[in-house]
Amino acid sequence: MADRRNPFESLEELFNRLNRQFGDAARTWEVETGGEGQFDFGAESTSLDLADHDDEFVVTVDVPGYEADDLSSSLSGETLLVSGERERETESDEDDSYIRRERQLQSFSRQVRLPEPVDAEGVHATVNNGVLTIHLPKLEPSGESHTIDID
Repeated sequence: MADRRNPFESLEELFNRLNRQFGDAARTWEVETGGEGQFDFGAESTSLDLADHDDEFVVTVDVPGYEADDLSSSLSGETLLVSGERERETESDEDDSYIRRERQLQSFSRQVRLPEPVDAEGVHATVNNGVLTIHLPKLEPSGESHTIDID
């Protein structure tokens, strides 16, 4: 009797997949329209803060359970992309003692547009206790002036 499959497991998998797809669609829409926080689909959403500290921007992202190797970030112009992906361990997949199993492949991807240009060479990031912190030093304005000819 213990070998019987849960009849609702397929439905649960379908709902989880739909939840992820809606979350991906919402994030794509937010990036394209510039909206922030328009949708929240629960656990798939990753919280992100952007702070202005005079000489640098600091981005803080909640990434509980992710290791540094699971995360990636890139800077393209004034847009910061942060993403992560982790999989459950496959060693215990053959253990049928689970009553409920929700911890599977998880991923996220967030983009944030920075209000000012930053020095890409000075960017550094750390992960500590499930919090990713990215320091983005602002570009120093050049003291040079440039004459503009008026026709």
